[in-house]
Amino acid sequence: MSKESFNDLKYELELKNAEIDELTMELQEKQEEINKLKLYSTKLKYQNKNLEDKLDTKIDYDKARINELDDLAEKIKEKDAIIEDKHDQVKYLRSLIDDYKNQVNSNTENLEVQLRKISKTYEDLLKQKDMIIQKQDEQIDNLIKSNEEVIKTNKTNVISLKLQNEKYQEIIDKFAKTN
Repeated sequence: MSKESFNDLKYELELKNAEIDELTMELQEKQEEINKLKLYSTKLKYQNKNLEDKLDTKIDYDKARINELDDLAEKIKEKDAIIEDKHDQVKYLRSLIDDYKNQVNSNTENLEVQLRKISKTYEDLLKQKDMIIQKQDEQIDNLIKSNEEVIKTNKTNVISLKLQNEKYQEIIDKFAKTN
């Protein structure tokens, strides 16, 4: 080979060596970048793991909260059912109270009507009593007058009988003296 070709080869070899050195340096830079990326990747994996743990914790917490909310929702439904039942009871009691008020009003009206009837009947009975008493007073007055007349008549008869008795006594006395 000629010197020139040798020089060319040497030059080319030097170029290739320089290229190899350059590529080696690039390779080292890339290796450093890879190491940095591996470190960054490890850091990210660690952060990812932390985030996953936090996320799992948050999910567990949220599940627990959801369970609590479900329990709370169930309790609210139960309370709503109880409240609804109480509302129904209140409505029923109000209807009973209204019925009772209506019945009381009806009974009061009936009692007032009956009281008026009783009052009217009582007034009529008082009038009848007064009429009976008046008739009895008239009968008593008539009986008293009749009695007084009978007494007068009896007195007159007694006097007449006494007078007759005296006349008969005189006649008996005369007759007894004559005999």
